[in-house]
Amino acid sequence: MAAAGAEAAAVAAEEEKRLPEGDPESGGDSEDEGDSDSSGDGEDEEKENEAEIQRLEEQLSINAFDYNCHLDLIKLLRQEGELVKLRRARQKMSELFPLTEEIWLDWLKDEIKMASESSEREKVYELFERAVKDYICPEIWLEYAQYSIGGIGQEGGIEKVRSIFERALTAVGLHVTKGTALWEAYREFENAILETAQPAPGSVPSPEQQQMLCSQLEKIHTLFRRQLGIPLLDMEASYAEYEEWSEDPIPEPIIKNYKKALQQLEKCKPYEEALLGAETPKLAEYQAYIDFEMKAGDPARIQLIYERALAENCLVPDLWARYNQYLDRQLKVKELVLSAHDRAVRNCPWTVGLWIRYLLAMERHRVDHGIISEMFEKALNAGFIQATDYVEIWQAYLDYLRRRVDFTQDSSKELEELRSAFARAVEYLKQEVEERFSESGDPSCTIMQNWARVEARLCNNMQKARELWDNIMTKGNAKYANMWLEYYNLERAHGDTQHCRKALHRAVQCTSDYPEHVCEVLLTLERIEGTLEDWDAAVQKTENRLARVNEQRAKAAEKEAALAKQEEEKAEQRKQARAEKKASKKAKKARIGDKRKADDDDEGEWGQEEEAEQPSKRHKGDGDGVLLEEDMEVETGLFGRSGPEKPDRPANQKEKASTSRKDIPKVLHDSSKDNVTVFVSNLSYNMADPEVKLKELFESCGEVVQIRPVFSNKGTFRGYCYVEFKEEKSALQALGLDRKVVEGRPMFVSPCVDKNKNPDFKVFRYSTTLEKHKLFISGLPFSCTKEELEDVCKAHGNVKDIRLVTNRAGKPKGLAYVEYENEAQASQAVLKMDGLTVKEHVIKVAISNPPLRKLPDKPEAGRASQFAVPRQVYGARGKGRTQLSMMPRALQRQSNPVAKAENGMVQNSPATSSEPPEEPKKMSNADFAKMLLKK
Repeated sequence: MAAAGAEAAAVAAEEEKRLPEGDPESGGDSEDEGDSDSSGDGEDEEKENEAEIQRLEEQLSINAFDYNCHLDLIKLLRQEGELVKLRRARQKMSELFPLTEEIWLDWLKDEIKMASESSEREKVYELFERAVKDYICPEIWLEYAQYSIGGIGQEGGIEKVRSIFERALTAVGLHVTKGTALWEAYREFENAILETAQPAPGSVPSPEQQQMLCSQLEKIHTLFRRQLGIPLLDMEASYAEYEEWSEDPIPEPIIKNYKKALQQLEKCKPYEEALLGAETPKLAEYQAYIDFEMKAGDPARIQLIYERALAENCLVPDLWARYNQYLDRQLKVKELVLSAHDRAVRNCPWTVGLWIRYLLAMERHRVDHGIISEMFEKALNAGFIQATDYVEIWQAYLDYLRRRVDFTQDSSKELEELRSAFARAVEYLKQEVEERFSESGDPSCTIMQNWARVEARLCNNMQKARELWDNIMTKGNAKYANMWLEYYNLERAHGDTQHCRKALHRAVQCTSDYPEHVCEVLLTLERIEGTLEDWDAAVQKTENRLARVNEQRAKAAEKEAALAKQEEEKAEQRKQARAEKKASKKAKKARIGDKRKADDDDEGEWGQEEEAEQPSKRHKGDGDGVLLEEDMEVETGLFGRSGPEKPDRPANQKEKASTSRKDIPKVLHDSSKDNVTVFVSNLSYNMADPEVKLKELFESCGEVVQIRPVFSNKGTFRGYCYVEFKEEKSALQALGLDRKVVEGRPMFVSPCVDKNKNPDFKVFRYSTTLEKHKLFISGLPFSCTKEELEDVCKAHGNVKDIRLVTNRAGKPKGLAYVEYENEAQASQAVLKMDGLTVKEHVIKVAISNPPLRKLPDKPEAGRASQFAVPRQVYGARGKGRTQLSMMPRALQRQSNPVAKAENGMVQNSPATSSEPPEEPKKMSNADFAKMLLKK
């Protein structure tokens, strides 16, 4: 029977381990009472969970750095009660990432429920020790201390509990808002011990008991006094509690410290309130708090506020860098410094600066060489996002290896390790880095230069240094004077004159950026150390080289002068063209006035309608370059064809057009309402009833006062309009509809700004700077949808947003921007997705860093010279549909002859280059008619 009871207890214990959180309905009777339908649903759900667990495990085998995948797997395993797999999953995640407070507390609570024997309790203690090292969390320390009280019956249990409480107070006892809970828990524990030490009622305590009571009372007094000297919330309540508990009056020094702490608390309260009211990430508020504590100069408080900031901003590399710098320069405690550096690189492994600081800290605190080398290998596998990052980490490691070498010995193990590391670094940059980034990240070969310096200066091996420099020059550096002079200085210091002369002769021949400087150095060398023959050879070589250089520069200067002259001629031509155009417009206006006087009343009304519409066109920058249709009719009349005699323009059609134009609403914009108005563009010209369509769309943002679509003279919608709201906040909310697809085209919504008053105003809603949490993907198939791309990207992290780049017509361009939750996920996605095949298209993936846009203010001389005719000046929206040239092509060829291009450059004829262009002869309407009749 005893054996059967033991077996039943073992089964029950195993069942408890299977269900860490407990199951209130785990009894056998309740299971039998469940109906078959619910049982079937439970089995289906269990199968789905098992399939999902298998999928997540396979995903992690492909990409172990998928943070969200780890979280999902742990959640499912905890739900299913898979203890062994759950422990393994948590263990793997903790090895890769520091775990958050919530994850640690869930893990610890599950293990506490299953820890019944002393050996299992020791494992929980080890788990607590790991948890408190990741982040400084008051809740975890409090849980640790309370759990340790459960082992008070073991040998040394009380002292162990006190030790944990003291460590907790050291770590988070200064926490202004959460430190009080730890102090109170510690006092409650000591009060409980005091109660157990009290003698039985009516008995006389022995001297030992009396001494124990006094000692315990002193411990509680000490805890109160220590707490009252620290600025914590609810200090007044703690002080009142001490007054009530203590039989003796509170000493004056304690009151003095208490008041001082209260003053300090008042200084801290604004910063605590700012943190309480701020939204994440609260970086500015934490930085202000850190600056405040830095001025006070208390290292413990400075460390604590840094740790609080990092607990909420663990993925901010700059914050880790500032914290580690403070620890390196001020505290200099080995365990504390190395722990902080280790947590920094685990949180932000893509930041090379954190790895370099970690290696330096390990060397500074004399960590074993094997551990430092192992850490360097981890850094190489961290997935940096720039090629130059690998150069920096290699250089830091090589510097460390160089400092280990004793160069007084001809040969040593450390020296051979340094040389092999230099060779490996060069090969690594050439193979691994260049294959991934299409560049080595070290175009100037700085690593090889340092290797050559080590060989020449420290190892006296000038032959090896020359071989390295010869390799450097073959990598495209021979044209730079500074590279040759660097080699010359090394040769000058550690080589001989013959090799110096040889290097300078090659430099004179190859240098293209600063040849004069190299020639001067060669002549200086020969002036000091050379023979007459050497001097003559140097002078002849430098003179020949400089003559060739001066000849090339003279040709370049002539070319630039010719281009400048062409630009001046073009500017003059444009100036004349503008003057002629202005004069012709004045003449046209005069002719239009004469025609209106002779025309009937209908045509007069038409002209008035046109004049009413004209200001609205100019408001958005169409300018004088847009010709109205009435002007077009006058120009066609110059060729002997008046408007009414056109075969395709009968009288009734003209009357219909006139009537339709009268029905078009006038677009009169009030610039004083720009703050409540948005400008909507890139709409479809074929949109029916744009007012109705757009009102339905924008009413979701607020009350719409008016929608003013802009129509052409023919009555067709021009694709843009003004939307006026009742309130300004509605207009600001409407900007969120920018790029919304309307009838197959992305609709542009921008603030209403008069570009005549603000010509430099630009609206672009996306960042044009480096964004390390966002990816730029190119080479996508045009048929790829946002959902399909999200399925590909979400396997590597939490995707916050995806934007497919389209043209103005809404057609895809094969480009996309993918925003991840943090930089770590983005860097891992680059590693896994770059070169991936999507629908038979190989995509390219990189961190989003758009190139700077070239300003169009100064056109390139080479391109500008290709145009011999003056460019037409258009309005802010480009060339209008009615802005057509009425000049016959024959006349254009005669007045603006274009020279033939040769080798990509336009060669001007001697006449045009030496003589100013003749002013074109002004022709009347009759002259134009005669000329055309002759043809």
